Amino acid sequence: MKVFIVGIAGGVGSRLARLLTAAGDQVDGLYRRPEQGERLAAEGIHATHGDLTRLDAPALADLLHGTDVLVFAAGAGGEGGTAGTTAIDGTGLTTTVEAARLAGIHRLLLVSVFPEAWRGREVSDTFEHYIDVKKQADVALAATDLDWTILRPAALTDEPGTGRISLAPALIHTDITRDDVAATLAELVHTPQIRRQILELTQGPEPVAEAVRRQTRN
Repeated sequence: MKVFIVGIAGGVGSRLARLLTAAGDQVDGLYRRPEQGERLAAEGIHATHGDLTRLDAPALADLLHGTDVLVFAAGAGGEGGTAGTTAIDGTGLTTTVEAARLAGIHRLLLVSVFPEAWRGREVSDTFEHYIDVKKQADVALAATDLDWTILRPAALTDEPGTGRISLAPALIHTDITRDDVAATLAELVHTPQIRRQILELTQGPEPVAEAVRRQTRN
């Protein structure tokens, strides 16, 4: 299976790339900075240099030929302020959806965010803009005829993964390791029965594979 990860150099994208490569999948993806490509290559991960904010849909589609599953894990991460968030998390997703159509790709997995992330805490206007853009991206993807899956992880941590999660259409916001987000995405990539679903993800008691498998029965 060929998987293309938009945002392959990010905290989740790079972990997903390692898991899929180890599983024998053909992996490619988009990274922005040369040093990111060097780091990925040193890990034996193939990736393509390109700036999502500068590529139009036809140019991105040219990079996607032969792709079976497209994963959008890109995020501005606060870089560039609200304009950067809009360009990558918002317009970047719109461009990716159109590129998928042009390239004949039907499956797209989007890494989103809990809508109520960090509610109860004082958050900045920049963060509120981020939440708004991510929700608009969810709405835009859900309105397409693609076989989409939207994964909404809770607050991300860099602690080692536990291999155990909670996965459901609605959960209470807590936290989740980036390792376990990537592991969940890897299972979803290999579970095409899950389509046109929005799933929330937190740490929990259930092994990743079992949690994903249970969603196929819903």
